[in-house]
Amino acid sequence: MIRLTVNGASREFDGEPDMPLLWYLRDILDMTGTKYGCGLGQCGACTVHVNGTAMRSCLTTMKAAAGKRVTTIEGLSPDGNHPVQKAWKECNVPQCGYCQSGQIMQAASLLKQKPKPSDSDIDTAMQGNICRCGTYQRIRKAIKLAAGVEG
Repeated sequence: MIRLTVNGASREFDGEPDMPLLWYLRDILDMTGTKYGCGLGQCGACTVHVNGTAMRSCLTTMKAAAGKRVTTIEGLSPDGNHPVQKAWKECNVPQCGYCQSGQIMQAASLLKQKPKPSDSDIDTAMQGNICRCGTYQRIRKAIKLAAGVEG
């Protein structure tokens, strides 16, 4: 039996320990805000927080998540008022929106580690999150706004 905490709730899983966390979140818990992108950990669409750190849920197995705290986009702020989510709206970041939950989760993790990131910090932290619509300038602007460094 694998035990973990998802968005503050204790959960148990009695299935295949090598199953990706992504499938557990989407298919078993019906938390579909975390998206399937490439399945190789290269696009960032499936980014969640594991013990507060951004991780690719398509590569994180259930056994690796055992005993850990997982936060999905649904748990970041149930009312959508996390500073990153508010900045995303204010800067009109999304176009198609598919990558946005992963982008937001990566940005929130960055700001937790570096509350006042430089452009270089943002570029480094976000480089593994692909936006097919190319909204990278708005993503950077929103991160800076959420950090209070937008000038």
